[in-house]
Amino acid sequence: MKRWLPFPLLSLSLLAMWLLLNQTLWLGHVLLGVLLALGGALVLAELQAPAGRLRLGVALAELLWLVLADVVRSNLAVARLVLDPRTGRRVAGFIHMPLALRQPGALAVLACIITATPGTSWVRYDRKRHVVTIHVFDLVDEHDWIEKFKHRYEGRLMEIFE
Repeated sequence: MKRWLPFPLLSLSLLAMWLLLNQTLWLGHVLLGVLLALGGALVLAELQAPAGRLRLGVALAELLWLVLADVVRSNLAVARLVLDPRTGRRVAGFIHMPLALRQPGALAVLACIITATPGTSWVRYDRKRHVVTIHVFDLVDEHDWIEKFKHRYEGRLMEIFE
């Protein structure tokens, strides 16, 4: 049963959510919901992350605190830059930052952190060279930005995931 239905609880939940969202038990919606639920479970089975353990502890708590503080600080900084005409000229730019981080789950978390922080966007990751391209809304000093970023995030993510 696990072969054709790898996640039965997930499939059942997806079917229930489909029917609740459509607010009907019409046979067509039930059949379509079953197909979507089975397809979703099969896709998830193919996308399963490699086995590994997360190291929960001080590094995770520090990372969560830093991300929260940086998101709040960046929100205020971007709002000030956008709303206050006296802030002067901004220089937006792209940073090409080499990463020592290799674990796919850690890279996904890093992409979420960058994208969730106002003023930065994850643009591209070059898997062969292990370089991430990031767009920064207000780029003052590229070298300083990379050093701070690596110190704040990359080391902690490596400690948690690798």
